[in-house]
Amino acid sequence: MAQSVSTSVTLKVPYYDVDLMQIVWHGNYLKYFEVARQTLFRECGVDLRHYMKDTRYVFPVVRSTIKHIWPLRFDDEFICTAVVKEARVKIVLDFEIKLMSNGKVCARGRSEQVAVLIPEMEMVFQIPEEIQKALSGDKQMR
Repeated sequence: MAQSVSTSVTLKVPYYDVDLMQIVWHGNYLKYFEVARQTLFRECGVDLRHYMKDTRYVFPVVRSTIKHIWPLRFDDEFICTAVVKEARVKIVLDFEIKLMSNGKVCARGRSEQVAVLIPEMEMVFQIPEEIQKALSGDKQMR
């Protein structure tokens, strides 16, 4: 890919995402990553639900990692950025969460998705060309 496709979403920590110390429970960072992922796909014109109905391809997350750097707390406003790193053999996205107030990095992460044909549950070792193009910024899918 010649350019990195990315998007950022602004979110605010709700009360139900924190523990007794008012710190975001570690598993909720994956939820924030997912909001950024879906926004990125939407902005690229990729609707994976409709794509599945039309082609029988699904794109499960097979790996995710998070490096927790600074805790998010109740009511913090933050920016979650998703960047496409690869979309050929698998879809690889990098994520970063920063506080809006001071730009401090709270977390970094990565997810990997593969193409699978259903109902056979057969892994395909290449992302379909139209998804590759959409996630590279070449063109949007319909």
